[in-house]
Amino acid sequence: MESETYRGYVLWGHVIREQPGVLERERYAASGTVTKGGKFIEASGILGVVDSESAAERIGLEWARAWVDSHA
Repeated sequence: MESETYRGYVLWGHVIREQPGVLERERYAASGTVTKGGKFIEASGILGVVDSESAAERIGLEWARAWVDSHA
């Protein structure tokens, strides 16, 4: 989980590792959370499923930035 501060909010990009089958590669679901002053503001659902943890974190942070831009 990676965080960043953006326009007074703390944003989180989450990685949720999916359970692969025997012959499947690992995949990661992405989600994001917005907090301010240590309090929960908003969270996404699953935003997509990707092949890397870093891509999942990036997608979550991008969603959180967009949420702030449209609500702040």
